[in-house]
This record gives sequence, structure tokens and C-alpha cells, in this order.
Amino acid sequence: MSESSLLLHWFLPTGGDGRDPGGVTAVQGRTGSATRRRADVGYLAQVARAAETAGFHSLLTPVGLGCVDPWILSAALTQHTERIGFLVAFRAGFTSPTLLAQQADAFRRFAGGRLSLNVVTGGDPAEQRAYGDALPHDQRYARTDEVMSVLRDLLDGKEVDHAGEHLRIEGAKLTDPAVQHRVPLYFGGASPAAEAVAARRADVQLLWGEPPAAVAGRIARLRAVAPALRYGIRLHVISRDTSAEAWAEADRILAGIDPEAVRASQERFARMDSVGQARMTALHGGSADAATLEISPNLWAGIGLVREGAGTALVGSHDEVAARLDEYRRLGVDEFVLSGYPHLEEAFRVGEEVAPRLRALVAGA
Repeated sequence: MSESSLLLHWFLPTGGDGRDPGGVTAVQGRTGSATRRRADVGYLAQVARAAETAGFHSLLTPVGLGCVDPWILSAALTQHTERIGFLVAFRAGFTSPTLLAQQADAFRRFAGGRLSLNVVTGGDPAEQRAYGDALPHDQRYARTDEVMSVLRDLLDGKEVDHAGEHLRIEGAKLTDPAVQHRVPLYFGGASPAAEAVAARRADVQLLWGEPPAAVAGRIARLRAVAPALRYGIRLHVISRDTSAEAWAEADRILAGIDPEAVRASQERFARMDSVGQARMTALHGGSADAATLEISPNLWAGIGLVREGAGTALVGSHDEVAARLDEYRRLGVDEFVLSGYPHLEEAFRVGEEVAPRLRALVAGA
């Protein structure tokens, strides 16, 4: 992989920000220390401009009960930035793919093409029911497959007729679509049903931060059926001038985690039908024992004690973190969706200290 094909993304904390991790969705709730900074346009614009200044390619805008609407927020932030892209997440199946295509087409037209889409199927039945969705796991992915098929064709300027198990679309097309700005489709999911959809429909398969051997296995399996698929990985970062400083920060975060929050979080995670969440939970087993949370060199599972979804962080000196990212790159990861607490300051730290070291490793490979 050349340096030019390496893409680094940052995360928008649309549920609030602080020095400590917390839950992502409103189903779980959040602690005060994780939300000291309100997720208003003023603060999130600061995060967006910091990420842009630090050289990140785009901003992942999450979707869920605890997140503000990603379309409206991202559209607002285009007015506060100049170059950075927006990786807008949406829940497949909750909105007509024709309407989604119209929204995406308008966004790319008015924002100069600064748009990618993160297709989210959902893995928390409680949250799904709050949205009015009662489909079981594999049927949700079957519906996502249809949504992505229709959406891809519409965004590419085609007229669509589709008759599937979940969708019936007749004569759909966009008026004068802005096809010169292709919209990549990012997609996550670790189950066999999810990987089948990724192989057929996605441009980029997003992975959560498992140890390198587990990531290598998933990439090898998907490459066998989808050789053109790109891979991204979602990781938190605790990077400091020295390794000791970084691990001291991880220890501070762990010491501030309420055992009751761990218990409640792990009970909720256990009720989910997400294979990816189960894999994240298995990395720490619900144990807050500091001695067992480094599950691979510089890979720390402490954040996953209270945060659903991406629950691991790379911890170490700037050189160590860059080396671990390069290890994933050599396994086939093309893109990195990174975050750190708080997201404003850490955008500068990671962009100014880790990113140049990683690019130097790529250039010297």
C-alpha cells in the first residue's frame, strides 16, 4: 500500500465529550465525566476544524439513540470546515433507500463531494425496538443487502426497479445526480450474514480493534470472496511522549470507571445479538483487572468495559502506537478511524505526533 492510499479518519463525539469513556447510546446512558462538554455545534465545529487542521481525511458521525441526527449535524459542520470529509452513519432499513440517495446526492452536491456513508445494521435489540424494528439478526442483514444494492445504483446514476423480500422499488432515479463525486459505502459486521453483505455491497469493511491475528483471519476470509474490498479499523488512541505516560493515562481512566457501570454495561452487552460486540466483550470478559486488559502488545481493552462497539485502544508512546498501526496496515488495513478522549485535544495530538510517524513507516516500507 502506498502512502497516498492510507486514509486516517477521526470521530465526532456527538453524545458529549470529556476525558473519560462512556456509553454511546441513550439506552445505556453516560456518566458526567464523559459528557462535560456538550455536543453542540460550537464544540463539534472545534473538533471538526482540529481534525481538518491535523490532516485527517474525514469525520465519522455516528448514529443511534444517544447521537444527534448525523445528516443534520454533518450538513451544519460543512459550513465550519473547508476540506475534511464526512463519513455519515445511517441505519439501513429505517428510511427508503430512494430518500437516502436523494439526501446523499444533495449533500455531495452542496459540500463538494465531501461524503462517504457508513451503513449500520444494528446489533442491540433494545435499541432496534426503540426505532420500531423487530426483525431478527439475519433478516436485518438481508434487508441491509437490499438497501445497499438500491442505494449504490441510484448514487451511480442508474434507474432502479427492485423486488425483494424487504423492499419494492419501481422507477426510482435521481434527477441529474452528481455522479462525479462517488460516495463510498463503509460497512461493519462480524457475523457470517454481515460478511456476506460486505463481500457483495461494500467498498470498505470496517473492523473493530481486535488483536492482529484475529484481524488477519477476518481479512483473509473476506479476501477469498471479495478481493477488491478495502479494510478499515476503528480504534481509540492513548498516545504520549513516553510509554509510561500513556499507560499512566490508561490507569487513570480505569481507576475512574465505576464498577456498577461495568456490571450494568456487561449485562446489556450480553443481551445483544451482535457478533462483533460479543467478540469485543470476550477480549476482557467483563474483568477490570489491569493485569489482563493488555490483550496484545499496546492493545488495551479497558474502554470496552463501559463503551459498546469499539472498545479497544492503542496505548503507548507515539512511536509504539505508529508501529502498531503499521502492523495492522501490513495485514491489509487501508483506513484507520481513530478517536481519543477528549476528541478536541487528541485530534491534534494524534494528527501531529502519530500520523507523521505512521506515514514515514509506510513510505519506508
